[in-house]
Amino acid sequence: MAKNRLGKGLSALIPKIESKLEGEITKRDIVNININEIYPNENQPRKLFDKEKIQMLSESIKRYGVLQPILVKKQENGYMIVAGERRFRASKMAGLKEMPCVIKELTQRDVAEIALIENLQREDLNAIEEALAYKSLIENYNVTQEEISEAVGKSRPHITNTIRLLNLDQRVIKLIENSEISPGHGKALLRIQDKNLQYEVAQNIIKNGLSVRETENIAKNISENKPAKINKKEKDPFILSIEEKLKDIFGTKVNILTGKKKGKIEIEYYDEKELENILAHILNE
Repeated sequence: MAKNRLGKGLSALIPKIESKLEGEITKRDIVNININEIYPNENQPRKLFDKEKIQMLSESIKRYGVLQPILVKKQENGYMIVAGERRFRASKMAGLKEMPCVIKELTQRDVAEIALIENLQREDLNAIEEALAYKSLIENYNVTQEEISEAVGKSRPHITNTIRLLNLDQRVIKLIENSEISPGHGKALLRIQDKNLQYEVAQNIIKNGLSVRETENIAKNISENKPAKINKKEKDPFILSIEEKLKDIFGTKVNILTGKKKGKIEIEYYDEKELENILAHILNE
């Protein structure tokens, strides 16, 4: 593979399109295509799209139009998106009948490379999507880790460690995809061979707000057949005070769990009468 071509990314394939609000647009390479003839690339590395951001982009498109064309490849059944799926989704949401495109004759390898580079340059991929994209380039197109490293501007160890995340239990992979635990936590869990135990520790990471360093220590102990002690962090006195107040209100144990991004309140009950009492307080009945 020609490294210098891959390293150029989208700038080598899409002419720079200035904003309609800033100046004249060169239309030589741009064609308007019926939006129903355009479809996403099923091998696009990015799988998760933020609905709120798509909605915001859609509102912008309704007001100003599509300011930058998407890159597509002509196929027998229409035009496959190579780069610009967010704009495509937002344009459909905005009710557009057609949208500006740049059509390029590209190999499947070109398509895979460009889609990966575009998303990485925009930091749109989560760690698992990134890993799957690297793996696809290596297995399907004989691209080396060194070539990927040079193209995307990330170190070879980063490429290697990111791909290794795919060896985790599928349930743990899903937790990383949903940002419930970090890629750093995932890398620490790779030291644990038992997949069920990986998931169990991952659940404890979420429940107890464990750091990557704490997770590394747990994984080290497990791999060395030492008792794995999960250090529960001391609760904030304010949280303890709230728990006591809720306990007095509901007449049962209340546990408030706090994490980095979310938390939950657990209210215990032992029979239907206690449940009815709790619901009565919550519903003010």
